[in-house]
Amino acid sequence: MAKDALMDFDEALEMFEPVLGFEVHVELNTATKMFSAAPNPANEANHGAEPNTLVAPVDMGLPGALPVVNAEAIRSSISLGLALGCSIAPSSRFARKNYFYPDLGKNYQISQYDEPIAFEGSVEVELEDGTIVTVPIERAHMEEDAGKLTHMGGATGRIQGAEYSLVDYNRAGVPLVEIVTKPIFGAEHSAPALAKAYVATIRDIVRGLGISEAKLERGNLRCDANVSLRPRGQEKLGTRTETKNVNSMRSVERAVRYEIQRQAAILAKGGTITQETRHWHEDTGRTSPGRPKSDADDYRYFPEPDLLPVVPAPELIEELRAALPEPPAARRRRLKSEWGFTDLEFQDVANGGLLDAVADTIAAGAAPASARKWWTGEITRVANAQERDAADLVSPENVAALQKLVDAGTLTDKLARQVLEGVIAGEGTPQEVVDARGLAVVSDDGALIAAIDDALAAQPDVLAKIRDGKVQAAGAVIGAVMKAMKGQADAARVRELVLERAAAQ
Repeated sequence: MAKDALMDFDEALEMFEPVLGFEVHVELNTATKMFSAAPNPANEANHGAEPNTLVAPVDMGLPGALPVVNAEAIRSSISLGLALGCSIAPSSRFARKNYFYPDLGKNYQISQYDEPIAFEGSVEVELEDGTIVTVPIERAHMEEDAGKLTHMGGATGRIQGAEYSLVDYNRAGVPLVEIVTKPIFGAEHSAPALAKAYVATIRDIVRGLGISEAKLERGNLRCDANVSLRPRGQEKLGTRTETKNVNSMRSVERAVRYEIQRQAAILAKGGTITQETRHWHEDTGRTSPGRPKSDADDYRYFPEPDLLPVVPAPELIEELRAALPEPPAARRRRLKSEWGFTDLEFQDVANGGLLDAVADTIAAGAAPASARKWWTGEITRVANAQERDAADLVSPENVAALQKLVDAGTLTDKLARQVLEGVIAGEGTPQEVVDARGLAVVSDDGALIAAIDDALAAQPDVLAKIRDGKVQAAGAVIGAVMKAMKGQADAARVRELVLERAAAQ
């Protein structure tokens, strides 16, 4: 694949104004699918099931199988619409989107078109520098997900070069809410950062509502990023491209930056932008052409004849409105103030996607500084090494219990890291790991004094220096004692005893 010409980012922004738009798909974690009683693989309890085991006749598109709307998915969709500041339609309906999906047996998708369940909203997005951007929401509509193709026989796992493809219908029919923004103007140099922050905000909202696992690496949350450029001073919008199904916040940021640079290089040379979908390649940091982007007319929408309109009771809407959690931007400001973090400390937590983990650890009894230290330090280091989500390694309750052992003097920081290693390895709670591995700090002064006397006897020159008032020389004895005790001693207490024993000899 030939490399695209790219314009320098700052130069591109001097010549062109970027206009953004995002379509974020949220897989709901209901127990069953959108239109069938099959178990929902987007629910954590069903994750990792064998292919084609979470299916029902509706999901397979079998003749005579009729859809039935999932009431809980309706409730979740309304909650999400309200959290996005949207109006909830007194009546909305499903439509058939006629588009060939090889992994959706009906050969059409049940979606919503001109009558979405939620419309006309906005959401506050906080950038890393604290700037608040209001993103306008056009609509949030319900639909079903397609299945999944696994391409076999090729070198890359992609359809190009594959010999055949396997179809897994487990994901077919998973409840989705698609959130569509209006065109976003004025992002300028912050456009890539806004893309990342917007997806993070949507993730925080749906997690706060408890309606989705929101794990991008699993596809619970997927973003299509629309980018167009127009020359400075021009009113008419440029032709947009849609980079599909970007599955990490970092990739969304990179994809938007890349498209700005790619499109600017084309336009600066007098070329034109093709309205098309684009595929993001994480390994190369580039996009590549997909298919020409269809307009709504190409899908031949018409009302779904097998489903009645959705008419939520006003009482239900108000019940769900009253249960809404605090908006993410407001919550971030409150937590930063309550925890007493500096801007940099809070950004480390927020940018690492660790707000909930730190908040839950503090709620379990840890001090804010200690919770931040563990999650942004050792736990993140292990997560990066294992290429896993930090929140999947250890529970906030165990982190708080670990810190309590440190605060009580049962563990040193070094020993605590060993205990954490055991907890992550599945050896039990922090206390169980301490007991099983024998990692508690030695608090018996008698054992410490014996080790100190041995160390002083082995280093008479050091003993003489200490007696002469050169207390810094005690470091050599402390090191020898800590080694003899296998690190299971309080260095501060060892120092006190070293000075006492040296003076007494």
